[in-house]
Amino acid sequence: QVQVVESGGGLVQAGGSLRLSCAASGRTFSNYVIAWFRQGPGKEREFVSAITWSDGSTYYADSVQGRFTISGDNAKNTVYLQMNSLKLEDTAIYYCAADIRPGIWRSSSYFPRAYDYWGQGTQVTVSS
Repeated sequence: QVQVVESGGGLVQAGGSLRLSCAASGRTFSNYVIAWFRQGPGKEREFVSAITWSDGSTYYADSVQGRFTISGDNAKNTVYLQMNSLKLEDTAIYYCAADIRPGIWRSSSYFPRAYDYWGQGTQVTVSS
């Protein structure tokens, strides 16, 4: 059993920065794919970014490429999402998710159905 817990959300002005954290308990993240998704008001949950823990490969949605950076800390079993140059449209609940199958990237990895474990979400609100 894996539990993931997000933290770091909050209210920030457009152009500002936040760093989200995703901490795991129950198992280490070794050989997993860890992803961030978000769900804005009235919208479907969408892929934001992911990291394959085994080799550190990273993936980003076009909408956040160049503004967001995902990283992992093995010692802390934690994944971070550094969000810079935030825009109003980044407002959403951000979820961390873990795919515990052997950690290779799949075409399905862009979709929520690929992930076994989810955190409770953390709210990010960007104001003008």
